[in-house]
Amino acid sequence: MSIKFHCDHCGKKIEAQDSAGGKWGKCPACHNKIYVPAPVTGEELKLSPVDEAEEKRKEELMSETYILTQDILQEKEVSKDFSEGGKTETNEKELTKHIIVYLREMADGELDKSQQALSQITPYKRQAEKIIDQMAVSEVPEPELADIPQQVLAGLVRDLRSKIR
Repeated sequence: MSIKFHCDHCGKKIEAQDSAGGKWGKCPACHNKIYVPAPVTGEELKLSPVDEAEEKRKEELMSETYILTQDILQEKEVSKDFSEGGKTETNEKELTKHIIVYLREMADGELDKSQQALSQITPYKRQAEKIIDQMAVSEVPEPELADIPQQVLAGLVRDLRSKIR
């Protein structure tokens, strides 16, 4: 048996072998690229409707799985901080002050003093990262750091972030 169809470009009737069904070829009349349709079989495909309720349930389960996975990952990170002797939270104003002192001392070349400030920051890694990220995206630097050139300050902030990881 063969597949009979018309060219989409020139309308010429074409006959192709069954094995050519579902493939591309050239029209013998106009030489344009054409798609040879799959042979028509007498078999009827069995189709079933999509159960909307079941699809919604699957979506809710996937969402719940994602949330549980994130909770588990956060528990591991918190327990890692505790196992490293890290503390989890402190007063945000106090930590911000230590970060500003660190950046100011580094800009002034006071390495010993900056190390003291760094030792006050590192136990609160997660909280410090959030504050540092806020400082990095802020267009207006803290008043204590306003006289430091923007590029230098950005470099110091990146350096601090890498040290507390």
